[in-house]
Amino acid sequence: MRVLVVEDELYMAEAIRDGLRLEAIAADLAGDGDTALELLSVNSYDLAVLDRDIPGPSGDEIAERIIASGSGMPILMLTAADRLDDKASGFGLGADDYLTKPFDLRELVLRLRALDRRRAHNRPPVREIAGLKLDPFRREVFRDGRYVALTRKQFAVLEVLIAAEGGVVSAEELLEGAWDENADPFTNAVRITVSALRKRLGEPWAIATVAGVGYRIDATGGDERTVGAAHG
Repeated sequence: MRVLVVEDELYMAEAIRDGLRLEAIAADLAGDGDTALELLSVNSYDLAVLDRDIPGPSGDEIAERIIASGSGMPILMLTAADRLDDKASGFGLGADDYLTKPFDLRELVLRLRALDRRRAHNRPPVREIAGLKLDPFRREVFRDGRYVALTRKQFAVLEVLIAAEGGVVSAEELLEGAWDENADPFTNAVRITVSALRKRLGEPWAIATVAGVGYRIDATGGDERTVGAAHG
């Protein structure tokens, strides 16, 4: 299990990390919201432990970002705010559990293991098509048995394309499925991301551009350039 612990009190954060290590739980630390978002953008975590009151984007904002990403990562709120209204607002944001300070580290471990078990029971299925294997739970992609390292955005785009099972997905649908609501529909973000994703997956090209329509997984491993005339 790998956990992101977002806690601005350094002594407490290090105590949590060291205690979790003794339980064979790896923990990365973030002392503020900006660091937490940066770590979430480059690493895959099984669970997040969020202090609500942190510098920069708050723990509540981090929780909203995690939920909006669609990763299904369970969230445990860790805070000194122990009123029922505080707990209600935390659960209302989408938190899966809530632990108030001060707390016993053993209780934190028990709660994390319970959340991990619950997540394991709800794992989304591994999808396979045209030699591509995508595991949404582990956030891993393989092509013909070879591991392919992808950015979070590339993974999200590939997940949408594979879910279409060879059907054509428009740029607008990719924006809706892999970007947040603030994405500019007039940018080249989709084209650039798909192009980089093709290169990561390697030849023969696994993604075909259907001219004037969108993109699809190409089971034939055809030309990168398109099904049609224009390059995507």
